[in-house]
Amino acid sequence: MLVKIFSAAPVGIDAVPVTIEVHSTPGFDFTLVGLPDTSVKESHERIMAALTVNGMEALRRSYTINMAPADIKKEGAAYDLPLAIGMLAGGEKLRTRELAHYMIMGELSLDGSLQPIRGALPIALCARKEGFKGLILPAANAEEAAVVDGLEVYGLNSLKEVFAFLNGDPKDELNPEDKFEPTKINIQALFDELAFPSDLDFSDVRGQFKVRRAVEIAAAGGHNMIMVGPPGAGKSMIAKRIPSILPPLTLEEALETTKIHSIAGLTNKRKGASSALIVERPFRSPHHTITDVALVGGGSNPHPGEISLAHNGVLFLDELPEYKRSALEVMRQPLEDRHITVARTKETVDYPASFMLVAAMNPCPCGHYGENNPAHPCTCTPAQVHRYMSKISGPLMDRIDIQCEIENVPYEQLRDTQPGESSAVMRERVLKARAIQNERFKHSRLVHCNAMMNSKMVRQYCALDAECDKLFELTMNKLGLSARAYDRILKVARTIADIEGSENIQKKHLLEAISYRSLDRNNWG
Repeated sequence: MLVKIFSAAPVGIDAVPVTIEVHSTPGFDFTLVGLPDTSVKESHERIMAALTVNGMEALRRSYTINMAPADIKKEGAAYDLPLAIGMLAGGEKLRTRELAHYMIMGELSLDGSLQPIRGALPIALCARKEGFKGLILPAANAEEAAVVDGLEVYGLNSLKEVFAFLNGDPKDELNPEDKFEPTKINIQALFDELAFPSDLDFSDVRGQFKVRRAVEIAAAGGHNMIMVGPPGAGKSMIAKRIPSILPPLTLEEALETTKIHSIAGLTNKRKGASSALIVERPFRSPHHTITDVALVGGGSNPHPGEISLAHNGVLFLDELPEYKRSALEVMRQPLEDRHITVARTKETVDYPASFMLVAAMNPCPCGHYGENNPAHPCTCTPAQVHRYMSKISGPLMDRIDIQCEIENVPYEQLRDTQPGESSAVMRERVLKARAIQNERFKHSRLVHCNAMMNSKMVRQYCALDAECDKLFELTMNKLGLSARAYDRILKVARTIADIEGSENIQKKHLLEAISYRSLDRNNWG
């Protein structure tokens, strides 16, 4: 007897359909083909135990199972459930009339219960695209998959429930009161969660007016930024509050962000938040011991890295010089292209990586270089300072639009009991600037903010008058700035003009943008 079960295989942040063909004959053999990895091959033992525990000993037959297409590697234990259903159907213990209407995924425990899987949202999108009526998967993944409209999502708890559902009569296997209903999700209710204020607010930040201004510009235009200053000045505190002033995610951005986190297996591990849809912008802050692969993605079985997990959000790299230089250098291409391509011998996958890089570092190993504080004199030699700063390459620094110094907060400002300007007030200005950019780029599918402009758009939207052009020429020659820095300064100037509601870039906007490139270039590596 030949039966077909339909499943899917995650590829990149999407999924492709997989057809599981089960041919059964009298005997006691089991053959699995179609490029399964070790965990898929081990499914036979889990399936046997689950069937035995649940009184479904129907395997006194030989099974030849093909997982098509055979050129795509099948990974993970999520194929346990469709394989088990295929074996039951092949052994004529399960009706097959409903099998063509559903895509099935799930990992089996030895007692037959279903464990959560990775990639539920991409799999649900694949099922809808392929025209399936519904998707059967573990209950823990049901909310995430139910975000997809036009698809019936059934989150079940055990192999026995799936068996009863497909047989069409739950009373045969379950209590009479048990009913199978598709999971429903109110997407608008999920987005309404944004109405609740964040626990982290800029009103907690004392002083640092220059840096707050730089952060607001960075958020308004989606620009990368770095803060350089002594320990305890508030670099990390400020960085953690940046998401509170960023625009809310659109539904399209939320779906794409959730797909990435789903592929990485993180949607069911989020504390205090719905696993159905990520509705707040990601904030990723990896430790400086992170490896190259963990940062940018890849591995023998490619998975998204931190730069992709930060897609549509913020990637915060604290103590930047402490990261391995090789890890930082591989970020250069994603910072330009906003995606990362992971090429392996047998496959190539693309992961989106459109993130806002926020970095922080001390000016020297001891952290007090340049401070006018007798209590904390700098103990570093010029050679040590140069060696420390040169850990960050010039090409990487060139890709950071806003480079600002941060100083310790004076005591008078620390003891001020009046709260600083709140994130809500700053966010209003950011949203107004983003609204101008949305109108400016409404005909572009790939560009949503000033930082994403290409060279052609820079020439079109960042034109300078004669006075500004002369000033910029002098600055470029004096500082020896690159062509990349030229474009990035103009982008920042355009954002500053947007914040002030100015149609044209004025001299003051250009001067402020130039001031954010004033770090000592001689110390870069």
